[in-house]
Order: sequence, then structure tokens, then C-alpha cells
Amino acid sequence: MSDQYILAIETSCDETACAVVKNGTEIVANVVASQIESHKRFGGVVPEIASRHHVEQMTIVLAETLKKAQLTIDEMDAIAVTEGPGLVGALLVGVNAAKALAFAKQKPLLGVHHIAGHIYANRLTKEFEFPLLALVVSGGHTELILMKEHGVFEIIGETRDDAAGEAYDKVARTLALPYPGGPLIDQLASEGDDTLHFPRAWLEEGSYDFSFSGLKSAVINKLHNAEQRGEEIKREDVAASFQASVVEVLSTKTHKAAKQYGVKQVIVAGGVAANKGLRAELNRIFAQENMELLIPPLHLCTDNAAMIAAAGSIAYHLGHRADWDLNANPSLSLERYSLRNKRDSCN
Repeated sequence: MSDQYILAIETSCDETACAVVKNGTEIVANVVASQIESHKRFGGVVPEIASRHHVEQMTIVLAETLKKAQLTIDEMDAIAVTEGPGLVGALLVGVNAAKALAFAKQKPLLGVHHIAGHIYANRLTKEFEFPLLALVVSGGHTELILMKEHGVFEIIGETRDDAAGEAYDKVARTLALPYPGGPLIDQLASEGDDTLHFPRAWLEEGSYDFSFSGLKSAVINKLHNAEQRGEEIKREDVAASFQASVVEVLSTKTHKAAKQYGVKQVIVAGGVAANKGLRAELNRIFAQENMELLIPPLHLCTDNAAMIAAAGSIAYHLGHRADWDLNANPSLSLERYSLRNKRDSCN
């Protein structure tokens, strides 16, 4: 059986990324052009600027990827691209680039869900064993997802308000930390202590949903009240106390769900998977369980195209092919994407 090569494009937010992945599990080339410096002065991602940078960088990143892979587009079996969710303008650049390549070279076109990509980043380090539970933690998503087979996702818990990464960014801004603030909160937390004991939102009994809006408000109110009284609170202790609350809720609910559903693997996905505090606590908890914990290396936690190629490889095997009317879908639901894959796998 000949090797399969998937070329992937990812432009859902502020990274222009291309990659080539072999047989769904081996990274041949993975190139990411970051825009952090362009957005830092604004304190967050500016959609129009992100889209413009994607246009400027796309052909450069694509050429660099193929050069590193020492392959041509003619040698690709399919072209995969993030179709959603994400910033609509940013997504459009990637989708149209992928459609142009696929049409010009008459290659199959594969639309990939961004969160499916984050989950499949783990398959680039270890083969999946089902059933498995995925904890997805990023700037826009906090979800617990049960998988019983490739390409099919069942959401058993999700955020009801702020995602974990979003809460990190808002707390970082309150602490006057530069963008991106999440990694800086993590760094400060390692230097402080949980002295402020912020609340944990467990919600109703048996729920695997999350809520971080109340925690965010508690941190902001604590800082504002201290400022009004002229009291000084160490930023390190604020960061440590905030992170302790987030990590306890994420790890406890993940552990409970993993045991209830009897999974063989627990995987962590998304940008917040790079958080050292979360990684350490999950490693501590699951070291005592008869189930494997998979956390991707740091370079696969943040947005990249290798993860899109890995998920695209599954879509390719399931027989899914996007039509030429494939469009950016900024609100693409994982359930809809999952049903599409399940339907295609039965054809």
C-alpha cells in the first residue's frame, strides 16, 4: 500500500500555516507564520489585519512547506483546509487558497473542523484507542468530547459562557499583562501561591459543563476593590489563585467523566493544553488510573496545519470530499461535522 500525503492549510485566526503529513500520523513539514507582533499593540487579534497578513503570507508559507517536505503538489493525495469555526475573513483566505490548489491540480478537497484538528494533533504522537475522552481548552472553546470511533464526536460538556482561554486573556488584561496573556499568567502562577481562594463553578450535580465568567468577575472585582482601598495584591498570587480554580475544575470534571465512560485514553487539545499547571495536574491525576493520558508537545498545542492534515487524513479515509462550493463557516458546529463524517463512513 502506497504512502498517503495530505497537504493542509490553516488560517482560522492569526497564524498562517501549511503542513504535509504522511499517512495521517507523520509530520513531513509544518510551517507556521505567527502574527503576534502585529496584534500585540492592540491587545488582541484584529480580524482585518489577520486576513490581510494571511493573503500576504499564504504563497510564502506554502512554498516553504513544500520545500521542507521535498515534495510537489502533484504528489499530494488531497488538500485539506480549516473550513470553520474561526474568523470569517481569515478562514476565507485559506479556503480559497485550498480550492484553487485542488482545482488546478485536480486533487480531492477536504474541509476540516478546527477543533477536530486540535484533537487529532494527539494522533501525530500516538495512535488513538477508543473509546477516548478529549478535553478541548482554547481561547474560544472549552469542551469534553467523547469519541467511540474515528471522526465522530459527542460533546458531553461545554462552556456556558467564557471559554478557559478567554478567561485567561481577560484576567491578563486586568493585570496589565501584554498580549497574549495566557502564557504569562501561567508563568506568574508558578511564582505565586493560591492565597485568594477564588470560587470554583461546579454547576449542578452530574453536569460536565463549564463556567468561567463568575471566576473572571471575581478576579476583576478583587483587584478593583483592592485598588480602591489602596491595598496591594501580588500579581503572582492573583495568577496562582486564578489558575488553581481553572485547573481544579478542568481536571476534576475530566477525571470524573473519564471514569464514568470507561475510556482507554484521555487526550488534551487546544492552546491551553500548553499550560504547565494544567499539564502537571492532569499528569498527577491520571498517573493513578488505568488509562493513558495524551498531551501534545507544545508546538502542536497552538494552531498549526499538521493537526488539520491529521484530521483531514481521517476524512479522506472515510470518503468525505468537499465540493467546489466549500465556503468558510465561522460557526461550524462539531456535531454537524461529526454527523457528516459518520454519514460518509457508511456510504
